[in-house]
Amino acid sequence: MEARLNPFGNAPMRKFIKHLMAAGKVIDDSALPAATQELVKIRASQINGCGFCTDMHTKDAAHAGETQTRLNMVAAWREATVFTEAERAALELTEQGTRIADAAGGVPDQVWARAAEHYDEEQLGALVALIACINTYNRMNVIVQLPAGDYQPGQFG
Repeated sequence: MEARLNPFGNAPMRKFIKHLMAAGKVIDDSALPAATQELVKIRASQINGCGFCTDMHTKDAAHAGETQTRLNMVAAWREATVFTEAERAALELTEQGTRIADAAGGVPDQVWARAAEHYDEEQLGALVALIACINTYNRMNVIVQLPAGDYQPGQFG
């Protein structure tokens, strides 16, 4: 499979990605736990069918010490016993925030309330920004059909 368009060789996309990476740095530097950040990126990428991001974030998470069991269970987090209640709340918010079109009223209040039980306002802000950011990356990569499988941890700095 070849990409329809090289996002790194296309001037507008390259500039846009540079700004997304800067936004991502703000989230990386937040108080939202790094493990939670990777779980959120993986789950949104799975839902969106973004092979490139799923490959990237599972490899980055493993490289950072995440267990294979937890990585294997992200798609089935509701039935898995390997996630904390806080992580489960973040994964639920991720699913609801990624599947906005599937719910007529947007993200349900009870989903937000569960996340707010575990994260303070700064962390919630970072979580919302992260969900928006990874969904943007997913959509770009799916549209241009960026191939998956060759990512190396730390490849993008």
